[in-house]
Order: sequence, then C-alpha cells, then structure tokens
Amino acid sequence: MSRVAVLSLHTSPLVQPGTGDAGGMNVYIRELVSSLAQAGSDATVFVRRWTDDLPDVVEVEPGFRVVHIDAGPVGLDKEQLPEIVDEFTDAVAAHLAADPVDVIHANYWLSGVAGHRLKHRLDLPLVTTFHTLARVKAETGDPEPQRRIDAEVDVICCADVITANSVTELHELVTHYGADPDRVEIVPPGVDHAFFSPGARDGARDALGFSPAPLLLFVGRIQPLKGVDVAVEALAEIGIDDARLLIVGGSSGLEGDDEVRKLEKLIADRGLVDRVTMIPPQPHHVLSTYYRAADVCLVPSRSESFGLVALEAAACGTPVVASDVGGLSTLVEEGRTGFRISGRDPKDFAAATRRVLDSPLLADELGRQAAESASSYTWTTMAARLRRVYDDLSLREPVDCLA
Repeated sequence: MSRVAVLSLHTSPLVQPGTGDAGGMNVYIRELVSSLAQAGSDATVFVRRWTDDLPDVVEVEPGFRVVHIDAGPVGLDKEQLPEIVDEFTDAVAAHLAADPVDVIHANYWLSGVAGHRLKHRLDLPLVTTFHTLARVKAETGDPEPQRRIDAEVDVICCADVITANSVTELHELVTHYGADPDRVEIVPPGVDHAFFSPGARDGARDALGFSPAPLLLFVGRIQPLKGVDVAVEALAEIGIDDARLLIVGGSSGLEGDDEVRKLEKLIADRGLVDRVTMIPPQPHHVLSTYYRAADVCLVPSRSESFGLVALEAAACGTPVVASDVGGLSTLVEEGRTGFRISGRDPKDFAAATRRVLDSPLLADELGRQAAESASSYTWTTMAARLRRVYDDLSLREPVDCLA
C-alpha cells in the first residue's frame, strides 16, 4: 500500500492557513503527506482548482505532489461545493485510471463523498478522516445542513477505516453515527519540533515589538466556532490593566467580513482598542515566535476534533487555557500543561489565565510539562501509524455498503 491518493476537495495544503477555509486541516495534510513521502510512500493530493493561474501539478517534494482538478467555476464558495462533487470525482477517477494507487485517503466530508464513490468505481480501499463532524458541531450551536449529516452517515458506513484524532472523536463517531469501533483507528496529528519548541520569551517579544507586560494569544480564523469573542471578553475580565491580547488570523466563510466587524465592535465596546492587536495570518513556521512570546494561549473553541493550536503552543512551552471539548479534553492536561474550561463563560477563562499570570513558578512548571507532553506528538509517528493502517487494509475484507 505504498501509493496513496489523498483527497482534499475544498482546501489545499499549499494555501496559507488562518484565512478563508484554510486552517489546521491544511497543516495536517501538508505535514502528513510530507512525512509519508519521506517514509517511502508516494502520495498525490487531489485539490479542486480555486484560481485560474494554478499549474496542473505541483511537485512539492519527491513522493509528494498536488494535482489541481477542474470542477465547477473557480470562485465557488464552500457552501456551493456539494454541487460539484460528481465532477471532481470523475476527474480524479480519470487520473487514477492512468496512474493507479493502492488506497484512497479522504479528508473532510466532501472528500469523503468523492472517496466513497471512487472506492466502488475503482475497487479501492477507503480511509476517511473527517476533521469535524456535523452532529458534534450542532451540539455546540453550529448546525450544518442535513445533506452533510446524511453524507457522513453513508461514508462512515462504508469506509474501510476511519481515523480519529483522539479518543473523544472515536466516542463521537460511535455515539453520534453508530460507527463500528473496530474500523476506527486513533491517529493523532503531530507537530514539527524543529520549529515549535521552547525558546526565550523576552527574545520573542523583542522580535515582535511587544513589552514585558502580560501577553495573551489567540490563533485561528475569525469565526464563531473558534470563540475569539470569548478571548476578548476574558481580557476584559482579567483585571490587569496592561495585559494585552494578540489575535493572529483572518476572516473565514461567507460571513467572514461581518465577523471581523463584530469583533472590532466588541473590542471597541469593551474599551480594549489599545490592548488588542489583530495580526493577519502568518506563515505557519512564524507562529512559533508568537507562541513563545505569549504567557498564555487561549483556545476557546466551541468544538475541536483535535486542537493543533493547543499542541503547537504546548510544544513551545506556553501554557494553554482551552475549552473542555473534543480533542482538547485529552490534549490539555488539567493543572499539568494548562487548564480546561467547561462552558463559555469568559470569567472562567479569565480566572484560569490569572492563575498562570499570578504565579511565575506555576507558569514555568506548566510550560515545562506542556513541552514534555507535546514531544510525543510527531508527524513521523503519525505517518508510521497510517502506513500500518494502509498495509493492514490489504489483509481485510473490504466493507461493501452496496452488498
């Protein structure tokens, strides 16, 4: 199982994370496929062409290429992409007929639909990673269309293997979708420790031009799901006049610009204009400087299948205060690497943040243990686990939902 077709219909590993629909999934695919290639696999990532000037094929490195598929007008919004899944599937099928692979690995539900159809058309095993689940998002106030739920059910019923980022996601798959736990493999994402590692906080702040005053950090797209408003309200509640908040990220989705305006109004209404700095999305490796500069990284997401930001912050030795949801419930070790908050009350996030800021000894211990815990998460380990999953498929009877 050394040749892999990786489907990522709606977003590309070549796109800058932190804006539009680009986020942790982009990092996940880029780092995963790079590690697979370095381990000897040959992987092609199939992505829908989103601008006219893209080359047909980008050779990223030996064994890792991105193929841009023509499917619908280039300027389609994410909400319109379900209409072009068939066109995308047909085009990928034509590529695979000319250049066969051993396994399909679909990412996100749209790619899962395409992967499901390709599985039956080409008689190939299907591995699926959902990254987010509609029924889980609905529980926290982010409802998705019924067509997505139905599609996820169909894919889960027929995928030969579903990879979950955490034990929590495994339970969500079983509880909300009736997934067969024997077909779910826990394969946590990794972190590039060459970039994300502890460093001098003062040096990082000097590089970014910030004073020694308490510094909080939020990294992510400006959308309700990520809870940036909670981070702003927490700053307002924290009771430290010179504390600052950095928000690194850009707008996302059809209502992205509206969300940015709402955020700017909230900052102004709370009298925090001079204490909140909004920074556009940064190249991924540059984020390490922001993590090192911060006293605390806030991750107040409504839902989170894993929480790559929390892992990267931890790898840099920065304590995390995060929502007690999804993969964050496992990733953030309460009182050891940071603090987990149940509910959405900014006062609770502020109180946990104050515990870190008020005790340098506690902050140092949390940061040390966070970096130690994060050291076990590597992309190389993840790639090795996936290679085993791919190889095991050759010994399994394929799942056939059409039987």
